[in-house]
Amino acid sequence: MIDTNIKLIGNPASPYTRKMVAYLRYKRIPYQVMWGEASDILKSMKIDPPNPILLPVFLLPRDGKITAVTDSTPLIAEFENSHPERSVYPSDPSLKFINYILEDSGDEWCTKFMFHYRWFDDKDIDNASTLLPLYANSTLTNEELSQKKKKIANRQLGRVWVVGSNKKTAPLIDQSLKKLISILEDHFITYPFLLGSRPASADFAFFGQLSQLVGFDPTPRSIIQNISMRTVAWVGKTEDLSGLEPGSEDWISDSSFPPTLKSIFSEIGKTYVPTMLKNEDAFNKGQEKWNAEILGSEWEQRTFPYQVKCLQWIREEFGVLKPNEQQKALNLLKETGCEK
Repeated sequence: MIDTNIKLIGNPASPYTRKMVAYLRYKRIPYQVMWGEASDILKSMKIDPPNPILLPVFLLPRDGKITAVTDSTPLIAEFENSHPERSVYPSDPSLKFINYILEDSGDEWCTKFMFHYRWFDDKDIDNASTLLPLYANSTLTNEELSQKKKKIANRQLGRVWVVGSNKKTAPLIDQSLKKLISILEDHFITYPFLLGSRPASADFAFFGQLSQLVGFDPTPRSIIQNISMRTVAWVGKTEDLSGLEPGSEDWISDSSFPPTLKSIFSEIGKTYVPTMLKNEDAFNKGQEKWNAEILGSEWEQRTFPYQVKCLQWIREEFGVLKPNEQQKALNLLKETGCEK
């Protein structure tokens, strides 16, 4: 049983921190968040850091001691087991699997938007490299801030390859964000959340990335405000859903997708799915990088082992479904490209 007083270390500019804090608020799980440098906080608490240190870092009991734990999706699964009330998982197994794919795409494809815009244009780089250290410690001297600003910018610019952000992929990333936001503008006319009238774990995954795109980084903020003010409003609302009272009937039907949801999955099928399959193929062949043509644009990036795991986890989730549940899920995904 997890201690009900959850402790975590995060940064407001971390999309996964925002994902998990919003999730904990909705679940009404008491928590304490420590804003600051995770390495410094863990050192002061004499707790071994995770490898790598990724935000948020949760401090949870493991084998009789407090352990630093990361990775939002398995953490949500753990919290859902210990705190089943106000579940973010649809009760229908097929729809739960659909939600899993959505959560994964929010975490792994939409983060390409966030990371790309934050570290591509000079004004966004200056904004992020200034605010990130100040969020951790607002009392830095100007000299300390200048030093940390350079350090953070150099470190993060050296990591953009992880998400595939570069001059070749920039047009496709920009196109995909605008397409997704256009779909969400239409979707939120009918449904307040991705899978109906209550939030699923996928909502918090999308929210985490959009909290940055709407509220932190200048370039995507302008793009989204010009395309979908409903998305802007949705981000503001999803920050704290502790007052929402969900009902079991609030999920969408498990027999068919609304047109807007099918459009979201079709966009995932045209973009995220081919990159995942190509990345896995390159990993299995021992290739350090790969390229592909996606929606008429060239995509090139270094092979990312973690996303091979993500693809395997999706297949494992599908594997636990009964044959009739698998078929229902495949029927829902039919002609979206995600069935691949």
